[in-house]
Amino acid sequence: MATVQHASPLDLFSDAALPRWARFRQRLDGSPVGSIADAMAREFAKPGIADAIAPDARVALTAGSRGIDRIAEVLKAAVEQVRAGGAEPFVIPAMGSHGGATAEGQLALIEHYGVTEEYLGCPIRASMETVLLGNLGGRVPVYFDRIAWEEADVVIPIGRVKPHTDFRGQVESGLAKMIAIGLGKQNGASWFHSHGIATFGDLVPQVATFTLSRVNIPFGIALVENGFSKLSIIEAVPAAGMFEREADLLEIARARLARLPRVECADVLIVDRIGKDISGDGADPNVINRDVAGVINFTDALPKIQRYIVRDLTDDTDGNAAGIGMFDFALRRAVTRMDPVPTYMNMITAKSPSGARLPITVDTDRQALHLAIASALRVEEGKARILRIESTKTLEHILASEPLVDAVLATGAVEQVSDLEPVEFNAGGMFVTAP
Repeated sequence: MATVQHASPLDLFSDAALPRWARFRQRLDGSPVGSIADAMAREFAKPGIADAIAPDARVALTAGSRGIDRIAEVLKAAVEQVRAGGAEPFVIPAMGSHGGATAEGQLALIEHYGVTEEYLGCPIRASMETVLLGNLGGRVPVYFDRIAWEEADVVIPIGRVKPHTDFRGQVESGLAKMIAIGLGKQNGASWFHSHGIATFGDLVPQVATFTLSRVNIPFGIALVENGFSKLSIIEAVPAAGMFEREADLLEIARARLARLPRVECADVLIVDRIGKDISGDGADPNVINRDVAGVINFTDALPKIQRYIVRDLTDDTDGNAAGIGMFDFALRRAVTRMDPVPTYMNMITAKSPSGARLPITVDTDRQALHLAIASALRVEEGKARILRIESTKTLEHILASEPLVDAVLATGAVEQVSDLEPVEFNAGGMFVTAP
C-alpha cells in the first residue's frame, strides 16, 4: 500500500473522516431601541435627569472600550441633550487599563467606534492620571479620573449592562463597574484585579457607592442589547437606587443574551473571531462556557465542550488578543495579528496571564479541526459533534455537525436553513463554508 505524503507532519490526522454539517438559525430576542436620539430625549425629559444639570455646568460623559452597538450615536445624542440644557459637555475615555493603559491608546480605541470630536461636536479629553478620593473602610483605595474630578462639575457614566465575563454579583458589567473601575483608570483597575476577580461582586458596588458620595454623578445612562447585539434599551438611571435598578436591567440583559443551543455536549467549538470589541475576554465566557480566570463554575452550563478553536482576531480589537488563552487551538493568522503590548498589559492588569497564553498554533482550518478532534475523548471517527460560530456577539447563524442535528432542533429555538453538506476546505486548507 502506498504511503500517503503529507505537506506537514500535523496533517497526519487529516485523513480521518469528518461528519457533514448544516447551517441553523437561532430565534433570538430582537427587541429594538428605535431612534437613539428620540430615546435619549425621552430619558432626559424625565424628572431628575436634565434638571439635575445646571446651565453652564461642565459635564463629562464616559466612553468605554467595549464594542457597544452604535455607541458613537449614543454619545452624540447625550452630548446634544446636555448642550440643549445650556451645559458644556466633553467626553472622557473610561476603560481602566484598556488601550495599552495609555491615553493615546484609549483615544485610538474609541476612534475605532467612530467616537471622534468631529462626530460628537465636543472635546474628548484623555488622561491616565487619577486622584485618590479616599480609602473605603481604611483598606480600599478609591481612584478617579483626574480630568473628570478637576474639570467637570457633573459626571455621567454611560455603560452597557450585561453579565460579566468573569464574576457574578448583584451588578456586573454596567454603570457601577464603569464608576468603580473604568473611571479608576489603570490605578483602580490594577488594585481591583490584585485582589482577585472573585472579589468584584462585593467590591464593585461598594467602591461605586463611595465614589457617588464624593463625586457629582446625578444619574447614569444604562444600555442593554438584545440577542443580536443591537441596542434594545436606553435608560437614564438616577443615582438614588442606581444599583437596584441596574440589577433589574442585568436580569433583562441576561435573558436577552444570545447563547449556543443548549445541547448536552459538543466535541469541538470553532469561533471565527475574537476581540475586545466582542467581549472583555475576546469571546464571552457566558456563551462558550470557559473563562480566563477560572473563577466561574460552568458545571451546569450547556453545552459541555471539549475543545476550542479560534480562527482570527477582529479588526477593531487592534491586536489585543486578550482571552486567546481560553482556546486549545489557534490559526497562525490570529497569533500573528496579536500585539503583545495591549494584550499583555490587559492580562497582567487583570492578574490573569493565562489569558495571553498561546494555544497550539497551526496554519489551516483543516489542521485545527482534525487536531482538535484527535485530542478529544471518546469521539468515533466521522461522528464528531462540531459547532461553529462567527463570534460570541454574532449567534443568529451557526453550523452544527450531523450528530448534533436532532439535539439542536429539539431545543425548539433553532431552525435548520441548509441541507447537510461535507465539511469542505479550499486548496489552502481553509473552510469553504461560512457560519
